[in-house]
Amino acid sequence: MKNKERIIYGFSITVVIYAIAQIVSFNFKLNNDFIHDVFTTQTIFLILSFLAIYVFRKHLSYNISMPKFKKVFKPFGFGIIVFIVTFFTISVVSKVTGGEAEAHPLLLEMTPLQVFIFVFIYASIAEEVLFRGFLMNLLKPLNTKGITIFKRKISLPVILSAVAFGLAHLILIISGVGFFFLIKIVLFTTSLGVVAGYYQEKYDNNAYAIIVHMGGNFIGVVAITLMTLVG
Repeated sequence: MKNKERIIYGFSITVVIYAIAQIVSFNFKLNNDFIHDVFTTQTIFLILSFLAIYVFRKHLSYNISMPKFKKVFKPFGFGIIVFIVTFFTISVVSKVTGGEAEAHPLLLEMTPLQVFIFVFIYASIAEEVLFRGFLMNLLKPLNTKGITIFKRKISLPVILSAVAFGLAHLILIISGVGFFFLIKIVLFTTSLGVVAGYYQEKYDNNAYAIIVHMGGNFIGVVAITLMTLVG
């Protein structure tokens, strides 16, 4: 498969999977007090992503295995750092320009346990299988091109999958979030995608991308837990 075809197929299929998951989630409600509707979205991500990986198995290599425990801390920590730096920077800009502080809609709808299960664990896995497991791996032959940041090479597949991941979160527009919050989420998820992609490429293991993603979502678990305790 030519590189141009990889880009076309990769992005087209990723968009289709994302769109199908969102449409089904909007139109099919579980009506369960504990299982949040986001479960439907992420489940479709997983099923269709693994299907796409299987269909394109001759053109991509998908590997996932649990890293040694001592190797988990660094990628997890970088996920947390990305969250702190991104949210702090945009929050300062928002405050200076008169913007209002906002919380992610999911944090307002879920209990700490729900956030832990459906965001910290399940969403981290499902989204990374789609954006890094399928899309980035399909674009892997393009990794000879890229840029260098802090003496680390960030390849084109890492950048492209990260940008796609960030732009996918523009879906939050329909939930009515403010401009600065939307920018904050897009910049955060794009940055998180870069780190997740870097670690996946370094170890050729989708589990590292998932761990980085969990690190990025960890603060959300802490925040909703504290909000519940204080409330």
